[in-house]
Amino acid sequence: MNEIEIFKALANETRLQILKWLKHPEQYFPPQGIHIPAGDTFEHSVCVGAICDKAGISQSTISHYLDMLQRAGLLESRRYGKWTYYRRNEEMLRRLAVYIREEL
Repeated sequence: MNEIEIFKALANETRLQILKWLKHPEQYFPPQGIHIPAGDTFEHSVCVGAICDKAGISQSTISHYLDMLQRAGLLESRRYGKWTYYRRNEEMLRRLAVYIREEL
């Protein structure tokens, strides 16, 4: 876990909001997964386009934000054809919570 990269990624209101939205994607996004092949699951994931629409920010900016969150280990992604889906990396978020609780 790279704490510096994580805190850099979290130091932006929109990136924080994306993590909040992805905690309960069914509350914030229309039904997802139409591009995911039958039999494959990537639960609680949201397509980049839906995140762009929700944030009201250009795809290039959102892609940069998602990449930063993923490099910090806070998001996981999976590509299906030309569509990329993202979801929270709950294990890393649990580790971060332990770090904050026990180290800071």
